[in-house]
Amino acid sequence: MTASTLSLEGVSRRFGGVLAVENVSFSVAPGEIVGLIGPNGAGKSTLVNLIAGLLRLTSGRILLGAADISTAEAPEIARAGIARTFQTVRLLKDESVLDNVAIGFHAQQKSPLLARLLALPAALAEVRATREQAFAILERFDMAGFAHVPAGALSYGHQRRVEMMRTLALRPNLILLDEPVAGMNDVEADALGRIFQGIAGEGIGILLIEHNMRFVMSLCGRINVLDSGRIIASGPPAQVRSDPAVVAAYLGA
Repeated sequence: MTASTLSLEGVSRRFGGVLAVENVSFSVAPGEIVGLIGPNGAGKSTLVNLIAGLLRLTSGRILLGAADISTAEAPEIARAGIARTFQTVRLLKDESVLDNVAIGFHAQQKSPLLARLLALPAALAEVRATREQAFAILERFDMAGFAHVPAGALSYGHQRRVEMMRTLALRPNLILLDEPVAGMNDVEADALGRIFQGIAGEGIGILLIEHNMRFVMSLCGRINVLDSGRIIASGPPAQVRSDPAVVAAYLGA
C-alpha cells in the first residue's frame, strides 16, 4: 500500500445549532508526526471521528492522496490505510498478547473462516505465518517475553504498546493516535515516543492528539491548535508555544 498525504480542506461538522468543528484545514504527509492539541471540548475527538469515517462532514472534504474519502464509511477508511487508537485501551483482556496482535492481521487473511475451522493445510499455514508476523512485531517492541501473558495482566503502559502493535498489524499508511500516553509516567511516554519516531521513519504518517505538552512538543514537527472547533495556530512547536492566542486559550501564562 502506497503511503499518501492526508489533507483536510475546510472541514466542518454541525450538531444541531452547535458548530463543533469549523473550517479546519491541515495535512499529514507520509513519515510526518503532526500534533493536534487544544482544551477539552475543542473538537479534537470529533475531528478524529470525521477522519475515521465515524461521523459525516457538514461541509468541506477529506482527501487521502488524490482520493476523496469525505463520504467513505469506517471500514472503507480502514481499508484505505488509515488506522486509529482510542482514548481508552480496547484489548481482549483474557487473550494473550500474541493473539491480540495477531487479530490485526485477520483483515489480510485470504483463507475463508470455514477453511480455518476445518484446519485445512493452506489455512493452517496462513495462521502460522500470521502468528510469526505478530511475534516479529512483539520483538520490535521489546515485548516478546510477554507473548503468552493475558493482555489484561499487563501494566497500563504495556497495554498501550499492545494496542499500538495491533494497529501496526493492520499495515496502515497513516495512524490517528488519540491521547496515547494519557496516564503514563515520563519514562513510559518517552519509550512510546521513540517507537512512534521509528514508525514515522518507515514512512507512516501520524496524527497525534494529546494533552501532554512536553511529549507533543518533543515529538511533533508541526502542531495544530484547536479551540472551540477552529484552528487558532499552526506551525513548528516553538512557534506554537509562544503564540499569544495559544497561551491565552490553552497553555496559560
